[in-house]
Amino acid sequence: MRNHRISDVAEQAGLSPATVDRVLHGRSGASPRAVRAVEQAVAELDRQAASLRLGARSLVLDVVMQAPNRFSGEVRAALESELSGLRPAALRARFHLRETGTVEEVVATLDGIGRRGRTSHGVLLKVPDDPQVAAAIDGLAERGIPAVTLVTDVRGSARIAYAGPDHASAGRTAAHLVHRWGARESGAVLVTLSRSSFVGERTRVEAFVDQLASDAPGLTVRRVSDADGLDASTQSVVAAELDGLDEEVAGVYSVGGANRAILAALRAKGVAPRVFVGHDLDADNLELLRTGAIDLVLHHDLREDARSAVRAVLRHHGLAPGAPTSIASGVQVITRHNIPARMAPSQS
Repeated sequence: MRNHRISDVAEQAGLSPATVDRVLHGRSGASPRAVRAVEQAVAELDRQAASLRLGARSLVLDVVMQAPNRFSGEVRAALESELSGLRPAALRARFHLRETGTVEEVVATLDGIGRRGRTSHGVLLKVPDDPQVAAAIDGLAERGIPAVTLVTDVRGSARIAYAGPDHASAGRTAAHLVHRWGARESGAVLVTLSRSSFVGERTRVEAFVDQLASDAPGLTVRRVSDADGLDASTQSVVAAELDGLDEEVAGVYSVGGANRAILAALRAKGVAPRVFVGHDLDADNLELLRTGAIDLVLHHDLREDARSAVRAVLRHHGLAPGAPTSIASGVQVITRHNIPARMAPSQS
């Protein structure tokens, strides 16, 4: 039960404070009717807490992300679009964004947030899956600062919830699409990751490889990783991989982005895969879809992820009903013919 004042419960239940005190503390002398009345009153106060008690409370969230600017910008926009509509607290976010970096730098950022103590009411994270990062999250938890992993998880940490896509489902879906869309018999499928230390991307690739081996055993997988999803470095590593290929590139599964750079490397080598599957409806991918440069995008709603992450923090603080829960958002298959209306270009 929530920590309501005895006087508030008594008023809600229509009982004396002394009776409510006996019920709440399990002392004898309270009738079954009084127990039921107190339980109902507490439940009602729980449901009404948002509007009655907490409307003026202000929470500050720290958002720590390692991702290309094109993606972190999408996350920032999604989160800010949700904050104003989430209640009961007034919410604002502080952003700690980097495109690349070391585990030690991530840990230093988290430790700095921890040292500021109660100025942070929660941390949303898209960071590498590493034991040092997990330990830093544990340190936040010890200071009373909850962490929610966003889009990619950190295993073995004391984070209170994960909010993001079902990566295994996404990887299996991508394998099905690559196989059925055109890359059916033989050749290589180029799979690109931004960085292998992100557990979400690894999970996508593992599921993709397993499903493709079952659906199309004649196709081989060639992985390219650790270019941070940045254009220049991604184009370089993809070009190097293509130099070493002696079979046709039947398809591309871009897990980590930088699709303009991947396409540039393919064109420079005269390679035209039959199918190209990407992730996330950022500005680059929207344009590439519309022009037909890529075929399919696996999309999950970042606003839904942001909403789930913030609600987990609110629940941790008792400002929303229920316990923090990990929620995987669904993955949609997007072509140039079914781009969500809110992302379509203005007709004005």
